[in-house]
Amino acid sequence: MSIHELPAVNASLNGLSALFLTAGFIFIRQKRIIAHRNCMISALCVSVLFLICYVTYHSYRAVVLHQGPTRFENPPWFRPYYLAILLTHTILAMVIVPMIFITLSRALRKRFDKHKIIARWTWPLWMYVSVTGVVVYLLLYRIFPQK
Repeated sequence: MSIHELPAVNASLNGLSALFLTAGFIFIRQKRIIAHRNCMISALCVSVLFLICYVTYHSYRAVVLHQGPTRFENPPWFRPYYLAILLTHTILAMVIVPMIFITLSRALRKRFDKHKIIARWTWPLWMYVSVTGVVVYLLLYRIFPQK
């Protein structure tokens, strides 16, 4: 596998995270606690792997190739939409990290009353970040490939 395949790997990891998050949500609604826990831990592991691949790819581009991030230039009419998606994705990706750890910490300490309160915010934001990560990849590399 080459370094240039990492964006596709990252999108796949984001998609897998969204699948685990969805399954975890369904399981908790069904009161299947163990299955919920396993899905949420899997979503966390996949997200950590994503972060490692993401940092590796962008570090390689910066340090080895002396390139910045890929810019969305064409089509110009779609650029504002792309940037709006990217901006919300990026901001929420930073916000969600401490929220995930707080949510996980409360579950591990069996503070399920407090876990449930923050999880109601953590889950949809984490899902949004996972799904928009795939959308950003599709827009930048597949739908409107940038040179």
